[in-house]
Amino acid sequence: MIVADAAPDVRPRSAVSTGVGLAGLAGLFGWILIARHYGMDGPLSALTGVICCGVPMVLWSLLVDKVHRNPSTGIDWSAPPRPIRETIDISLVKIAGLWATWGAIAVFYCVGRWYWSGSYLFAMEVLVTLAPILAVTSVPYVIWIDRRLAEPRDGAHAFGQFLIGHGVTDRTVLYDHFRAWAVKGFFSAFMISIVPGAFGDLVREPLAAMVASPVMLAGWLITAMFVVDIAFATVGYVLTMKPLDSHIRSANPYAAGWMAALICYPPFIMMGDGGPLDYHVGTAEWSDWLAAYPGVIAVYGAVLVGLTAIYAWATVAFGLRFSNLTHRGVLTHGPYAWTKHPAYLAKNSFWWLSTLPFLATTGSPIDAVRNTLLMAAVSGVYYWRARTEEKHLGADAAYRAYAEWMDRNAPIPRLIRGITGRGR
Repeated sequence: MIVADAAPDVRPRSAVSTGVGLAGLAGLFGWILIARHYGMDGPLSALTGVICCGVPMVLWSLLVDKVHRNPSTGIDWSAPPRPIRETIDISLVKIAGLWATWGAIAVFYCVGRWYWSGSYLFAMEVLVTLAPILAVTSVPYVIWIDRRLAEPRDGAHAFGQFLIGHGVTDRTVLYDHFRAWAVKGFFSAFMISIVPGAFGDLVREPLAAMVASPVMLAGWLITAMFVVDIAFATVGYVLTMKPLDSHIRSANPYAAGWMAALICYPPFIMMGDGGPLDYHVGTAEWSDWLAAYPGVIAVYGAVLVGLTAIYAWATVAFGLRFSNLTHRGVLTHGPYAWTKHPAYLAKNSFWWLSTLPFLATTGSPIDAVRNTLLMAAVSGVYYWRARTEEKHLGADAAYRAYAEWMDRNAPIPRLIRGITGRGR
């Protein structure tokens, strides 16, 4: 008797191709080489790096992956565009809702004192410069896309309807619109604000100094990984567009998800200096503790660089779609074939190994215990974030299929099951 082989347990298809991330890396690294050669380490050069990262990804997405043809865009390319007279009323209402949304975000920026000091000043300069350009270009864009969308009435339209006194037919759509733009408004400013710092450090560091010191080389490579992460994340927050299929499907509707995320970012951050979860008091750099062991330093630095590379890889895998607190398609490739939360796992492992919170420069066991417990609490926050994200994405059957495949096949979930003895 011949028994047929069982069907292979195929990993669900990823919403993003590997190629789009590689295209972005090529563009970003190309600009970094140019910037290092000519000594261009300023904020505008850093912003150019983000553009050089984003443009190749847009071109790859449209010309190679042809994402604009995906059914999930909601754009009907099979039929000729509707006459403007049929959609112009919808478009004008939508533009009113869109501009009002941007106005509300601008008011939030004006009220938030933290936006007018430190690195946030650069973000405000960029956004003030872009605001009139976005306002002008939004008009032809909305009119153009509404003629091609299968359903042009979206959250911006619902908000516009509310503003002109026509009421709201679907409050769910309206609330999701508010949540999505709250994410974009809050995190876009933060990402733009941190673009110049790491990029400048990456460009300025002399090659001779890095080669001479394993610690400096590790630090430079870690900075390079953070530059990659920041560039891809900034592109992701800016380019939420249906023709690129990178639009926000839904924003996290759970208050716990927002709380878990926001306490990891300024001005609400709890892990920063003096915060309730500040685990740095009385600690030292990993290289200080290992200064007497040069061989160990080289290996240890390589491990830290590897963890940061995994963290950056997890962002690169998103291509144009990185964003906190949103659903923009399910990723199943790259590090997401190993664990559902590679960035959180790599980031927290890096913090534990680089900080060594159980060692205190004060010599006080109380400081060591306190820092260790606070570091554990920080890791707990990221576990909380992961669970709230899974709860949000679990509403999508595609994510449930991915999660089930991961439970059956992914190395890290299987390793955790083997250690804990749990069925999952």
